[in-house]
Amino acid sequence: MKRVWRISDAAAAQSELLFNLHRHHSKPISLIPASFNLQRSSLYRFYEGTVSPTTSHSTLPNKTPNSIINLFIEKLSLAESHLRPKPEMTQKLVELRDELVEKVDSLEEVGEILEERGDWLLESYTNQGDVHVHTKEIPDRVFSELLTNLGSWPNLAMEVFNWRRRKMEQGYPMLSEEYASGITIAGRIKNVDLAAELFSEAESKQLKTTSTYNALMSAYMFNGIIEKCQLVFWNLKRDPSCSPSIVTYNILISVFGRLMLIDHMEATFQEIQHLNLSPNINTYNNLIAAYATAWMWDRMERTFLLMKAGPVKPNIDTHLLMLRGYAHSGKLDRMEETFQMLKLHVDFHTPLIRAMITAYCRSSVKDRTKRVEELLRLIPKDEYRPWLNVLLIRLYAQENNLEIMEKLINEAFEHKTIVLTVPLMCCIITAYYRRNAVDKLSIFIKRAECAGWRICRSLYHCKMSMYGLQKRLEEMENVLSEMDNVHISYTKKTFLIMYKAYLMCGKRHKVETVVGLMCKHGYQFPMEEFLS
Repeated sequence: MKRVWRISDAAAAQSELLFNLHRHHSKPISLIPASFNLQRSSLYRFYEGTVSPTTSHSTLPNKTPNSIINLFIEKLSLAESHLRPKPEMTQKLVELRDELVEKVDSLEEVGEILEERGDWLLESYTNQGDVHVHTKEIPDRVFSELLTNLGSWPNLAMEVFNWRRRKMEQGYPMLSEEYASGITIAGRIKNVDLAAELFSEAESKQLKTTSTYNALMSAYMFNGIIEKCQLVFWNLKRDPSCSPSIVTYNILISVFGRLMLIDHMEATFQEIQHLNLSPNINTYNNLIAAYATAWMWDRMERTFLLMKAGPVKPNIDTHLLMLRGYAHSGKLDRMEETFQMLKLHVDFHTPLIRAMITAYCRSSVKDRTKRVEELLRLIPKDEYRPWLNVLLIRLYAQENNLEIMEKLINEAFEHKTIVLTVPLMCCIITAYYRRNAVDKLSIFIKRAECAGWRICRSLYHCKMSMYGLQKRLEEMENVLSEMDNVHISYTKKTFLIMYKAYLMCGKRHKVETVVGLMCKHGYQFPMEEFLS
């Protein structure tokens, strides 16, 4: 029965998702308005470090096999198997990459290495007279594969590309695939003018292809220049020599997802089906990322179920996106299940760990501090984030753990973090009150005043109440002067705290004085206790 339910559940999810994606008119919604622009909006944060248009990981089966480790170590693969370099060539690429990376701080030495050891990258050309003729001795994508291997060092990759570009003067013409790689790298280093220049250069050499269009769209998308990304797409659709590919539409889906234009994104998916293009793993991953960004948790999970039931199975990036979505939506059971499946085989990005910590801090699950501490060990100690520090202060204050709370507060003072929210300040003083630690509270208030933290009346009222309970009346009275120094006026509660403290200590004359002050300010007071 359980198996039948899973199948029917997946089928229902597929049906509903397809309904959502097909509910538009046959004519897809036009792309985003030309006036809309996004300069590295905060919406990009969800996408950064998750899905890359060129990333291709192995899929994860529903049940974890014994050889699951192999699913997590597969590197970037080429689009077509016949373009894959031979093993010995791949080894040469890796060796050359490592040697270049060692000299990443010296571009002059990088140039020398390429001149001495880079000639084999051009062996796909042979001399016929004075002309270099392209052959297939070396696959077209070998140089592009080297640039891909340098993806973590975009400035170094651009220097390598410039070396290849200079080789044109020696009669080694560029390939369209190499131009596409160069355009992509230019986008990565935020030089969109260079990306546009390389695209125009490829066009002038009759090397304009769908790949170069896609690369330019990606460059604009990466830099948040959505208007130009849209313009390139329309130019591609009007170009009789090229046509949009699934990569093109993946870029559009990613753009609309980042802008949370879900209707436009779903219309784009609809157009993919009208064109009989086959959605790939990046298509679905971008859909999931968009739904998670828009907090559409149900659609996010339905898309995930659709993948599990269809031919395109979830991969590592998919599960990482779902993990982040579960964390933001507070679905801790599914978050923990996904984390347990991945934790032994994936190096989690710090932002994802922080998202999980946030989920625990906002929950009320048992042993949440223990789970948070386990995750904190995965974050480098030097990566301080003010918002996370404040969240942890609240967590340990709620758990009445003064030792760790004060350690985090000291860390906040050291990093000059300023807290401006009254609820957090109230949470901190409540922790002190529960532990009857008035001296520690007094020190905290003084430091908070000096550090520019939000000062509220509740801090001083709590301090007065605790002094009163400990019958330290003189110190309680001194708090009034502290309130005057920070220009906080007295209220009825101020007088009531003093009234009850004096009454408890049997200071009848001072009780009468407080009652007189309350009458003077028009406040009512507990007549029964006063007359008893």
